[in-house]
Amino acid sequence: MGCAGQARILKGYMKTERRYLGVKTPPIEKLAREALAEFGDGRAAVAAGALWRSDVFEARILAAKLLTVPRFHRLDEAWALVGRWKEDFDSWAIADCVAKAGARCLRADPALLGDVEGWTRHSNMWVRRAALVFTLDWTRKGYDPERMLGWAESLLGDRQWFIHKAIGWWLRELSKHDPARVRAFLAAHEAQMLAVARREASKYLK
Repeated sequence: MGCAGQARILKGYMKTERRYLGVKTPPIEKLAREALAEFGDGRAAVAAGALWRSDVFEARILAAKLLTVPRFHRLDEAWALVGRWKEDFDSWAIADCVAKAGARCLRADPALLGDVEGWTRHSNMWVRRAALVFTLDWTRKGYDPERMLGWAESLLGDRQWFIHKAIGWWLRELSKHDPARVRAFLAAHEAQMLAVARREASKYLK
């Protein structure tokens, strides 16, 4: 199922030192659904932990995918795993895959946002970025974005490109239904934003 050539390309693209198998996402998603159907929530959670510890790229993607299958219902266990896994974040691909699992937990229990707020002050840049990526649901109608906009403001002094990319991404998604709020944010903070953040935030603004 793997491909050595694809593995080399992926390793070069990700620029992180771990093993890559060269397996694409659709087969991993299929395996996650089949594994959960066969083993159930409990064993799937144990398997997810073991897969993550292997430090193989595709295994970590599969670990996260197991927690996003709709029939996986142990969201308290999922959040505990996410909380441990975030300490290992070292690339956007794995972090964003875990974000989908984390977002399920946050939708089910918004009180967990208190945990995520602390991530904005984490020493690991990828964890700080995750605070915004995990909460993209709050850019949608029916959600109050103000708490996360405060996080975005607090991160403006962070000069990491990926942080400002995430700020711009968050604002871009919010602009789809609340362009006035994004314009207000830009008016107040545009001078502090890197070009990538300004460009992303303004993408859908007329």
